[in-house]
Amino acid sequence: MEKGTLVEFRLQSERRLGVVDRPDGKTRWFVVDERGQSHSLAPRQVTYTVTGQAYEPTQIGKFLAEVQPYLDPSSLEVAWELLVEDAETVTPTSLANLLFSESAPYQCYAAHYLLSDDKIYFKQKGDAYEPRTTAQVAERKHQLEVEALKAKGQQEFLVRVEQALQGEPVEWQKHDRHRLEAIEKYAALLADVVRTGVNQDSLARAYPPPAPVLETMNLLGRSATPHGAYQLLVDLGCWSPHENLFLRRSSIPVQFPTKVVEVAQQRLDMHPPDPDANRVDLTHLKVYTIDDESTTEIDDGVSWETLPDGRERLWVHIADPTRWLIPEDDLDLEARKRGTTVYLPTGMVPMFPELLATGPMSLVQGKVCCALSFGVVLDDLGAVADYTIHASVIKPTYRLTYEDVDEMLDLQAEPEIAAIATWARKRKAWRNHQGAISINMPEAMIKVKGDDISIDILDDSHSRELVAEMMILAGEVAARYGQAHNIPLPFRGQPQPELPPEEELIQLPAGFVRSCAMRRCMPKSEMSITPLRHAGLGLDTYTQATSPIRRYSDLLTHFQLKAHLRGDAPPFNADQLRDVMITVSTITQEVTMVERQTNRYWALEYLRRQPEQVWEVVVLMWLREDSGLALILLEDLGLQLPMLFRRPVNLGEQVLVKVTLADPQKDVIQFQEIIYQEAQGAVN
Repeated sequence: MEKGTLVEFRLQSERRLGVVDRPDGKTRWFVVDERGQSHSLAPRQVTYTVTGQAYEPTQIGKFLAEVQPYLDPSSLEVAWELLVEDAETVTPTSLANLLFSESAPYQCYAAHYLLSDDKIYFKQKGDAYEPRTTAQVAERKHQLEVEALKAKGQQEFLVRVEQALQGEPVEWQKHDRHRLEAIEKYAALLADVVRTGVNQDSLARAYPPPAPVLETMNLLGRSATPHGAYQLLVDLGCWSPHENLFLRRSSIPVQFPTKVVEVAQQRLDMHPPDPDANRVDLTHLKVYTIDDESTTEIDDGVSWETLPDGRERLWVHIADPTRWLIPEDDLDLEARKRGTTVYLPTGMVPMFPELLATGPMSLVQGKVCCALSFGVVLDDLGAVADYTIHASVIKPTYRLTYEDVDEMLDLQAEPEIAAIATWARKRKAWRNHQGAISINMPEAMIKVKGDDISIDILDDSHSRELVAEMMILAGEVAARYGQAHNIPLPFRGQPQPELPPEEELIQLPAGFVRSCAMRRCMPKSEMSITPLRHAGLGLDTYTQATSPIRRYSDLLTHFQLKAHLRGDAPPFNADQLRDVMITVSTITQEVTMVERQTNRYWALEYLRRQPEQVWEVVVLMWLREDSGLALILLEDLGLQLPMLFRRPVNLGEQVLVKVTLADPQKDVIQFQEIIYQEAQGAVN
């Protein structure tokens, strides 16, 4: 190249013109642009050379002004139409002659400018350009339209994002929802921090973002990691800062399909025929439903009566959702897919649509309700002497809380409640005599309402004992009936545990420590289509039948029992029942895990908010004694959490602690033991 030659080059994709000044070594040249800036270029970096005369850098502006009038992209379409039929190639010079009838340097450069910028009509082939075919041009135009629409959509999305970040209400569009749903799915991977113990950085490396997520996060200038995605959703107001990632990561459906809701409404509007037309009328009985105050799915009630022969009969009435279902219909299959109602501190995810579950399926006070009623006569020791099972109609008399019942028992206000409580105590004593294993550990009930967290301990009260014993009794009677009539049922059992020897147990501190040691030895419960002994309950046969609105296995028991009571064949044979039980068991295991993880999250969040609170804890058991890691019980809250001790401690020892670190999202909790004087200072 000679000094004074005007050349085009690219500087970080920006088109520039410069004048060759002098060599830079053997192969490179210094070029000066119109701003007077010098650039060292290799020959391959030069994209066009203007011929015809020498130039000074100060002349570049004038040259560009001469070029400007000829930069009309629409003129390329005219040229393409003239050249496409013969597929004739063109150079900047020949195109200048074709379009402008002249080929002055500035006209040739204008032709080069148009050709090199063109994305539709021509493609470069060496130093020349050949016209694309008609089909190729049509396709390129379509692609550019799509790209333009995409760019427009991105810009509009950015505007809506900015509005959301400013706290303004936003109506997300369909394509926005696709973007956000992909980000939600990616952000939910944070749940694996808890599930697997991997840290967030390792998680981001293990799960690189999918292309749509990467595109959106880059568009917004956000970190394309699960935590970055989570923070974006929180900032946009799409997620709460305490979004339940465990639930989102799971396969548990939260919303009901539209079709299922429509079917539920149809059942409500037009009651289906009752297959149990000959229900026994038990509306004369005084029926008590006993639940927590927040319970909305009321699926059991109890009664007591004296028979003409002087014996006393207990009644356990269970809600009858099968009145509104048919095996394998839309409602049944949706309930089967869910497996159980999910109970979380923030609320519940029901197994059935709420308009049925909390309405006609429930035992509502003062309304005539369909039920499956178990009438049981016990002998003096508490064993089942006689029983009867009926599809029935009842009319719940009282909707009581556990506290109400405890107060009634203290005041001896209701003789029926007192009689049921007496039989419950006998029943428990009988089960203990049969080998039942009672392990009493405090259980925390965590509730979240708005931004408030409360933790109460479920105490082992007389009312809760009453309800528990009546439900276990109904389960035994249902299983006995199934066993006597060879009906396949989801029987539940528990193998006999290998408890520590008595001399070993007695060396442990009595109370929570001993109960904890026994609990570790308890094997998991099992399910079978044939009867099993349930060692924990002290029963030779048992099934769950008392929560059919919120537990699908109980619903299966109802389907099978009611069919037999009518004289029909059970809807599920042994093989079918086994297959359904396997499916439901898998689902309920996942639900149990989500419930446990969610409760732990809110427990840690509760503790995080009280860094100055002094807690009294009991050392329950060693997790890793060699490193001082123990399981402790916060007695006031009923929470069991790990703690690392820096000194030797004994099981059962009571210690005062403070929370030094609590991060629920990372599932981290750390305590520090404090001495008595520090504790006094914190209290004062």
